[in-house]
Amino acid sequence: MEYASSLLGLLPGGRRTPGLKELLGAVGAYLPPEQVGRIREAAEFGTSVHHGQKRLSGEPFIAHPVATASILADLHLDADTIVAAILHDVIEDTPTPKDQLAARFGADVAEIVDGVTKLDQIKFKSREEAQAESFRKMLLAMVRDLRVILVKLADRTHNMRTIEAMAPARRRAIARETLEIYAPIAERLGLYNMKLELEDLGFKALYPRRYLVLERALKRARGNQKEFLKKIDQQLNAALMKAEIAAHVETREKHLYSIYRKMRRKRALLGEIVDVYGIRIIVDRPDTCYRALGVVHAVFKPMPGRFKDYIAIPRANGYQSLHTTLFGPNGVPIEAQIRTGDMHRVAEAGIAAHWRYKSGGDSGSMQQERTREWISNLVSLQEAGNSEEFLESVKVDLFPDKVYVFTPKGQILRLPSGATVVDFAYAVHTDIGNRCVAAKVDRRLTPLRTVLRNGQSVEIITAKGAAPNPSWVNFVVTAKARSAIRHYLKGLRRTEAMALGELGLKDLDELYEKIGLGERLAPLVARRLLPAAPAASGATGLAPLAIAGTEGLLVTYARCCFPIPYDPIFAFLSAGRGVVIHRENCVNVEDYRKHPEKWLPVSWQTAPDRLFSSEIRVYVVNRTGVLAAVAAAIASTETNIDHVSIDEQDADTAVLTFELRVRDRRHLARLVRVIRRMPDVTRVTRTIAAHARSDGHVTRTDPEGDGEDAGDDSG
Repeated sequence: MEYASSLLGLLPGGRRTPGLKELLGAVGAYLPPEQVGRIREAAEFGTSVHHGQKRLSGEPFIAHPVATASILADLHLDADTIVAAILHDVIEDTPTPKDQLAARFGADVAEIVDGVTKLDQIKFKSREEAQAESFRKMLLAMVRDLRVILVKLADRTHNMRTIEAMAPARRRAIARETLEIYAPIAERLGLYNMKLELEDLGFKALYPRRYLVLERALKRARGNQKEFLKKIDQQLNAALMKAEIAAHVETREKHLYSIYRKMRRKRALLGEIVDVYGIRIIVDRPDTCYRALGVVHAVFKPMPGRFKDYIAIPRANGYQSLHTTLFGPNGVPIEAQIRTGDMHRVAEAGIAAHWRYKSGGDSGSMQQERTREWISNLVSLQEAGNSEEFLESVKVDLFPDKVYVFTPKGQILRLPSGATVVDFAYAVHTDIGNRCVAAKVDRRLTPLRTVLRNGQSVEIITAKGAAPNPSWVNFVVTAKARSAIRHYLKGLRRTEAMALGELGLKDLDELYEKIGLGERLAPLVARRLLPAAPAASGATGLAPLAIAGTEGLLVTYARCCFPIPYDPIFAFLSAGRGVVIHRENCVNVEDYRKHPEKWLPVSWQTAPDRLFSSEIRVYVVNRTGVLAAVAAAIASTETNIDHVSIDEQDADTAVLTFELRVRDRRHLARLVRVIRRMPDVTRVTRTIAAHARSDGHVTRTDPEGDGEDAGDDSG
């Protein structure tokens, strides 16, 4: 049944469809009347098929797809995209088949809707597998038509705006997925406004108390900064006008989530985050950007080492701007961005700013070129294996590029931080990666696992008949390199794969092959083949491993949390690294817990006969000789120091980070008590996770770490 009242934007009963009038007004401002008519028809059809359905909030279901379409209308997307947004839940939530949509609204609309639709009808082994396969289907549909991901991002944005209606556990799961996947995709596509909103909404849903505390603190700070920012605006406008540079100057505030991430990355309080506020200067041409930069630096001195030229070397998603940090009035740092109007348009709307679907307009834009380059890589990533592996590969590929290196001919390649020579080889071409045997970095021969730094020149040396080394998978960081290596290994002749996994058994060729390809871990296979193993303590009923030298397995102690004897520990089997031991409260263990098939019960030996690495942070009064005094105190406990670093927090306080060699928790406890008794020591903590990384793992320290249970992480 169709409702004539829908033409008036009404639901049955005379109530107006939420947002429909606004949507039609928005699309009418840039689309011809016949296309607006198609959108009106789609709204009528959606109202009909979703009749009687309600959201968790109690409002009619049609309100959500209309609001989704409104988000895309603000980006001035084409009629097919708006129609698909209105109908994006029709296949999933109503009996309407895809071919009916195609007959009524066109094949393009039907394909977009199908690409967004989840795979709820298929039975999967786990929720994670179902989520990964749905995501894989959506991204591969995006390869065919980029509008699929635009609709999905708008859908997720509106869902995040109304997430309060969901149960807390579900709310947190969706928020985490938003922060890990959808906000980075929005950034990769240059949709910065959408990315910022997704991050702030995700932050609010995942950590509501932290969000509230930070929001209140920033509101108090804003009240004191109004006159400060007004003064900066006036000074810059006057200087630009004097230099005869036509420019628009606007002040801006950093978003809550970006401030929160910076606080965690730098282990700093809000008051220590200096560039909470900034300015943006928009001019007419690229060369004017550099002239404006000179004017800005003449008014306020620049902070050394904080200038970035994203105009000459754009970001991977096509973003261009000049970034500089200034010493503002009273020495307060201010972050400044200088860009043209076109650059600003791309920064605000990304790929949507260039959208001219099937019209050929603006087809050579840098944003579109970078986007095409990225989504073409997704085609190769689908060969990575199962859906969960594909999802992890895409996650790795989504983090912002930070390293810029050069080919011998001067071409710039953008790689993630931590990328190696092998990653570079595969970035040039898959065949180059497969056949690389050596490399020169800045004209010097270097190992293939060398991590690259900004500005280096890299030359790859290849050989005919060369093949990828399976061990490369253990150190490459780009999804393209990892996928290509695994794809090559899966193409090995069956006998070669069997040889890699040979365990001396008969008639288990397929098992040998999977072991050889790294798809199965031999110890876990053995556990499954021997279900009658002796029972032991713990829910698993499996005999615990004595960590040191057990059963010939390689044992690796995680350097993120530095486990030592008598710490509660967690063991995870990893291809290429053997048994990886973490402390149970390590923040990096959270992801591993999702794969119980790879857990291994472990325990410490009664009397370990070796020393273990541990890391502590000592907060001290910053005075001459304090490092020597603390080091002497450590030495007095017969403890070796492997490494020490100093971080001066301010003129009065410093943090000394020591990597030590200890026997066990009791040894560490005695050491901590000795250090705490020193007059210049204000605090001693033990590291829980050592490094903030691009994959979202963060640093924490144990605030207690004393007594016989040194390292107790209850705090």
